[in-house]
Amino acid sequence: MSKKLVIVESPSKSKTIEKYLGKDYKVVSSLGHIRDLSTSGKYGFGVDLEDHYKPDYKIIKGKKKLVTELKKQVKDSDFVYLATDPDREGEAISWHLYDTLGLKDTDYQRIVFNEITKDVILNSFSKARKIDDDLVKSQETRRILDRIIGFRLSKLMQSKTEGKSAGRVQSVALKLIVDREREIQAFNIEKYYEVDAYFKDFEAKLSTYKNEKIEIKEESHAQEILNQLDNEFLIEAIDKKKKDKKSKYPFTTSTLQQEASSKLNFTSKKTMSVAQKLYEGISLKDETVGLITYMRTDSIRMSDEFIKSTYAYINENYGKEYVGYVKPSKKTENVQDAHEAIRPTSINRRPEDIKEYLSNDEYKLYHLIYYRALASLMKDAKVEATSVTLYNNDYRFKATGQILIFDGYLKVYAKYEDSKDKILPSLTENNKLLSENIEYSEHETKPPARYTESKLIKEMEELGIGRPSTYAKTIDTLKERAYVTIEDKKFNPTEIGIEITDKLQEFFKDIINVKYTKEMEDDLDKIADGNLVWYNLLDRFYNDFEPKVEVAFKNMEKKAPEETGELCPNCNSPLVIKQSRYGKFVACSNYPDCKYIKPNESQKETIEIMDCPHCDGKIVSKTTRKGKVFFGCNNYPKCKTASWDKPTGSLCPNCQELLVESKSGIKCSSCDYIK
Repeated sequence: MSKKLVIVESPSKSKTIEKYLGKDYKVVSSLGHIRDLSTSGKYGFGVDLEDHYKPDYKIIKGKKKLVTELKKQVKDSDFVYLATDPDREGEAISWHLYDTLGLKDTDYQRIVFNEITKDVILNSFSKARKIDDDLVKSQETRRILDRIIGFRLSKLMQSKTEGKSAGRVQSVALKLIVDREREIQAFNIEKYYEVDAYFKDFEAKLSTYKNEKIEIKEESHAQEILNQLDNEFLIEAIDKKKKDKKSKYPFTTSTLQQEASSKLNFTSKKTMSVAQKLYEGISLKDETVGLITYMRTDSIRMSDEFIKSTYAYINENYGKEYVGYVKPSKKTENVQDAHEAIRPTSINRRPEDIKEYLSNDEYKLYHLIYYRALASLMKDAKVEATSVTLYNNDYRFKATGQILIFDGYLKVYAKYEDSKDKILPSLTENNKLLSENIEYSEHETKPPARYTESKLIKEMEELGIGRPSTYAKTIDTLKERAYVTIEDKKFNPTEIGIEITDKLQEFFKDIINVKYTKEMEDDLDKIADGNLVWYNLLDRFYNDFEPKVEVAFKNMEKKAPEETGELCPNCNSPLVIKQSRYGKFVACSNYPDCKYIKPNESQKETIEIMDCPHCDGKIVSKTTRKGKVFFGCNNYPKCKTASWDKPTGSLCPNCQELLVESKSGIKCSSCDYIK
């Protein structure tokens, strides 16, 4: 009997959905994209520059067998539903499936859903539609833009610098990091002094002298102030105000990445990987279900059904005084608002109740998402903020504090916020207080802070650079290309990163910048809305871009590699310092004719620990350039098995990965197993 065929992107998603649909449906996976631009044509762009940038697609390497199987599945079915992700990328994947599998308009429908739960999946079929060509053209245009810019600028960088790549978004993100580093280097540190008065239960800071703000630049000035003060202070004014501490909006892709970075210490790449698993489906006691809504979104909307059920949950579990209200869904610039915020699919599926079915990382992220959405629908917290002004010989000191008088949303979200009260004692105006001590302290002005991953994502979103769904990949590329290093969780640009930025700014400053990149995103939105012809955008861009590239190839100076003063033992050519994603190394300048690389004495392998579980190599102790010991396979880079913790010599009984010695005992280097 013929069946209806449903094609999704992910195998785990297909298993979950097939259970919901029953025996009349067959659910299969495309494993993401099945086609991409070829590397044919001028410069390998895979587009016909003479025919409105017509793209030439080819089956992705390794997927021909899958496509053949999908064609067979289509032939054996009486109808096809394309159920790829509910965004532009998903729309494009559906179109590629439609085109490659030879579907006709009468043979298929497109369905979308924001969460993988039975009711939502079944309901999506009643809202089936055809592929949105405008969304497809927007994604296609983005892909062609990135191909043209990436291929041309990467080739330029490879020929003129030690860099490997450049790109429309990654190079602007790198420029932000480099610009911040230069701000730090140019910052002029200045000393200043503060004067504090200490009382039994609190302290107060000097703020004004004769009602004028006071700045203390010299130590002698600070000492002079101390000489004019006595230990008796007049309580001149007490100002108490009740303030609302507002609950946060539910998560978007960007805010989830930011919060997971700062609160859970997750990289953006890890956050999106774990969120994908939560979205696609987790096997619980009685069901397999997606725990969160789609994790690529810039919307803060939530469904009326979820809001209603959550209000009931809050009322039942915390009391009606905690039931909040839906904040206005502010439509900000550059927000697609295509589907809901990231939220749990059911407010009744508490993290604590399903913890045993989740990995440690899945539990942490689900806990954060669940309580953020719950808190967003609870009342604001209320605090009583108190400010006390103390007078002493024309000098006025300020003390501030606050008391939480209603916890509101903090009832469930306090774990993720710094909400400690600084409580002042009971004080009365016009009374006098005796200080226990008055002293000054020396400080220095601080330069702007380097970007953390969280702060960089926030900056990119606010500036309109790229899309939240691409931030993780962009940041990962900067790390892989050795354009940045991470120190104390902050981005430091490397010499190569700075060189790449400077070269691009010399020749492409009107393209590789925030304003141009944001305007390009706006134009891609116009294509998605049907308000701009896609090839007109490409034509306008390319006619401006290509002449600049040709000038750069001709005029950009190539930096000569630094010689070490040694000669190659193989061919007698000078040895030079080169850079890779793993750091600097010394190699022959006659490459590629001579491929000699000087051994790095500081990274010699020592102490064989055990056989590698993934290949015929050995796990040995190694040392990083900074002298930190780790353990990895001696077949690297073919085998990338590695651990910071020392292997015990045994393998995990659950997953056959390394068992290692940690501070908490013996555990698996991969799964949650603890011995």
